[in-house]
Amino acid sequence: MKEDLEGFLTKAEEDRIVAAIKEAELNTSGEIRVHLEEHSQVDSFDRAKNVFASLEMHKTDLRNGVLFYVGVQDHSFVILGDQGIDKVVADDFWESTKDLVIASFSKGDFTEGLVSGIREAGVQLKNYFPYASDDENELSDEISKS
Repeated sequence: MKEDLEGFLTKAEEDRIVAAIKEAELNTSGEIRVHLEEHSQVDSFDRAKNVFASLEMHKTDLRNGVLFYVGVQDHSFVILGDQGIDKVVADDFWESTKDLVIASFSKGDFTEGLVSGIREAGVQLKNYFPYASDDENELSDEISKS
């Protein structure tokens, strides 16, 4: 795994991930974000929760935000869904999506891992949070970094 944020993804790779978010959100009213972080002193799950809050992802109408958190130097990955999702899905809801992402990560293909995971999230969320014609994009699709 590339060890720092600079050079982790090219501009073209970032554009491909953002396009996957836009595509996935055509299937669902769910809101998907990707956050990249070089390193954290905090456990990755706890850090993902902190990032989720700092990005104000809990402010969607249906509480259906999803964060893909990547700790580059820490080799960590977390998918975190908001409480609206957690109320309606099975406990292992994110496991197959996470496995898909990690399979590509283990081959060094971080872009494909994120793109395939984001697309799968859109497909899975469609069952619980279908896209509506009056749906608004409540959260930025851009990749955040710290």
